[in-house]
Amino acid sequence: MKGIWATGRGAGQWLTGRAGWCLGVSLALHVLAVLTHPTDPLDLRVYREAAPHVLSGGLYDYALWTVPPIPRLPFTYPPFAALLFLPLAHLPWTVLVALWQTLSVAALLVVAGCAVRLLGPRPGDDRLRERVLLWAAAGLWLEPVRHTLDQGQVNLLLGAVVLWALTVPRAAAGRGAGVGLAASVKLTPAVGGLYLLATRQWRAAAWAVATAAAAAVLAWCVAPHESARYWSALVTDTRRVGPVWSVRNQSLHGALGRLLGQDTAVSTVLCAVVLALVTAAAAWAVRAAVRRHDPLGVLVAVELYGLLVCPVSWSHHWIWCLPAMIWLAHGPLGQRPLSRIALGLWALVTVGRLVPALIRIEDQQVHPGVQPGAYPALLAWPGCVYAGCAVLTLVVIARGTAGRGGRGAALGGVPRRRRADVPSGRGPG
Repeated sequence: MKGIWATGRGAGQWLTGRAGWCLGVSLALHVLAVLTHPTDPLDLRVYREAAPHVLSGGLYDYALWTVPPIPRLPFTYPPFAALLFLPLAHLPWTVLVALWQTLSVAALLVVAGCAVRLLGPRPGDDRLRERVLLWAAAGLWLEPVRHTLDQGQVNLLLGAVVLWALTVPRAAAGRGAGVGLAASVKLTPAVGGLYLLATRQWRAAAWAVATAAAAAVLAWCVAPHESARYWSALVTDTRRVGPVWSVRNQSLHGALGRLLGQDTAVSTVLCAVVLALVTAAAAWAVRAAVRRHDPLGVLVAVELYGLLVCPVSWSHHWIWCLPAMIWLAHGPLGQRPLSRIALGLWALVTVGRLVPALIRIEDQQVHPGVQPGAYPALLAWPGCVYAGCAVLTLVVIARGTAGRGGRGAALGGVPRRRRADVPSGRGPG
């Protein structure tokens, strides 16, 4: 076993010395894959075609018709998102696809760079740039990232906004506004606010709420009818999003629904119990990461918790597996066997594209709605892979003790050398 780890370290050092070449090759292969196997980015098409309806009415009546098992793709984001997407309608489709791909790949670099920065400086480590380039090169081939790129999804862009906001700005307004803006486009980034609360950045949290409220008010002024429809009813209507039972949904709700059946008394009780246990594990993980001044650990814990408890977490939502893998590899607990096991599992299921393989099998099965509780067990169990990896990662974060994070950054993204500027161990703001 020691020989295996030694070989792995040697290979890692060799790759680190050629990080720029690795990223170049990865980008070239990505461009080649896009040119030889082009995909139809349906979500980007929805953004482009639905956005003008925010001004004329009928934003939430619009739908892009495709093929089963999801024949209808409506616009499911807040009205403010449609306002931001309005310029997309004026770009030629080919130009828009190329631009969106370029921006998403650039966002991947930001995600990797900010995640590495949140780890904080390590004595004698002068290869942070190379580490960022390597993780960006590898990240291009993780299934959630590829799914995001193939569908023209906005996940990478919003993830980059959240990570940049929590890492770069020193002012509370900048950190909070970034989180609030991302949450105004798509509700799932709002879980980033838990990071601000966990790290006691009260002013930044207030700025996040104020920014999100301002965006909602602006959208209400421009499109009052659509805003009223969305915030009064559609915001909680998961039926518009897609088949919650599908293996495409990697949240706890989706995984337990496939294992236990949909909307039965037993499944409802067990789901509540599992949710309570996962909430306790996440709280434990956040507390442990805060005590050892491990900001990336805190952020990974809250983001994975948000993906687990959200009613619908499509596989492309799980781009946060990249920061999780960075933390498992280089965080304060990276040398522990359980961290290596979790990292290996994430790599296996994301690089191995297990979820798309399960989706192809599922699409050949009988619709579970026809026979409640009849979802194939041999498909249901491996269909819990992302949820299982997330729970294991929470356990790894939670098991760390205070005092092992001496090389980590101070909470709030403030470099440790400026720690004396932050009173009472709290992040600024």
